[in-house]
Amino acid sequence: MRIETIAIHEGNKSDSSDKAVIQPITLSTTFERGLDGSYPGGHVYTRASNPNRSSLENVVAKLERGVEAAAFSSGNAAGSAIFQALEPGSHIIAPEDMYHGLRNLLKEVYAGVLEVDFVDLSNLATVHDSIKENTKLIWIETPSNPLLKVTDIRGICSIAQEMKVLVCCDNTFATPVFQLPLALGADFVMHSSTKYMGGHSDVLGGILVTKELTPFWSKIRSVQSLSGAVPSPFDCYMTVRGIKTLPYRMRGHAENARKIASFLNAHPSVEKVYYPGLNEHEMHEIAASQMSDFGGMMSFTIHGSEAQTRDIAAKLRVFTQATSLGGVESLVEHRASVEGPDTRTPSNLLRLSVGLEHCDDLIADLAQALSKS
Repeated sequence: MRIETIAIHEGNKSDSSDKAVIQPITLSTTFERGLDGSYPGGHVYTRASNPNRSSLENVVAKLERGVEAAAFSSGNAAGSAIFQALEPGSHIIAPEDMYHGLRNLLKEVYAGVLEVDFVDLSNLATVHDSIKENTKLIWIETPSNPLLKVTDIRGICSIAQEMKVLVCCDNTFATPVFQLPLALGADFVMHSSTKYMGGHSDVLGGILVTKELTPFWSKIRSVQSLSGAVPSPFDCYMTVRGIKTLPYRMRGHAENARKIASFLNAHPSVEKVYYPGLNEHEMHEIAASQMSDFGGMMSFTIHGSEAQTRDIAAKLRVFTQATSLGGVESLVEHRASVEGPDTRTPSNLLRLSVGLEHCDDLIADLAQALSKS
């Protein structure tokens, strides 16, 4: 099946008793045993599994061309499950430009438990030289947050396979509509399903997908069940509902982003645009080789101070100044002030989550804010 059909049907298990077209929400926390002591419905207790969660995991696994998925209560919980499944003392190679929530999770929660080096993943030689005897995982985030850096997934996975190191790719920005890391060699894919999968800024979640059923995946599944950081049935239902329109929404996000990136790239107040769809992007050719389109996320810097940058964000009217991304509404954020004192993000940078409003309205909004800067 094509991706549009998978998105609509693979997360929808119809109820055989009442013939409902859309799968109902199963709120029960426990499930009846049969006379022989088995569980004929396939579920025991909702922390371990739930019909709505099973449907969500099924559709995302199919979208990413994986064999199985595990859903969590947030993107950070999904990432944490992989970190928890590693043996204490394991070494992780992570990108120097990385979502700050996961970066802080590694630096603070897993300090003293796991060893982490943050490196430039665009340099394959650096990655190779960073591998140690205890290196167990390379974490990829491509395109990255917030500098939209692109990692050569094939190149990293080739090194990892040679050195017998696992690779997990955060595919949140690209989604399976535009990028399939498992097909490029990655072992796992991670999503903050809060973002494009949910698509409406109203449900929190995260998910992992595996290429193979391995003992390490079994450990991740144990972490999911035993730690209990799982989404509620309603959260799963809402995310499945959002996924039904994911392929069409992503095309709209990307179409608007291309036009806005071109507008910003030509604007005299703009210093630099970070968008892999632009020919000027340092890794445009790599992005084009592994992505079918370039998504709806971008950042840009202005010729000006932090105060002037934040003033531009405040003057926008169609773009809402808020954190997060991937919803139908356009958002703008001054990332450096969110990420804290150890941020690597330029103070004159704004990140845009380009929504599905009419693109002319979005460009007009940016034009009026930049003209007053």
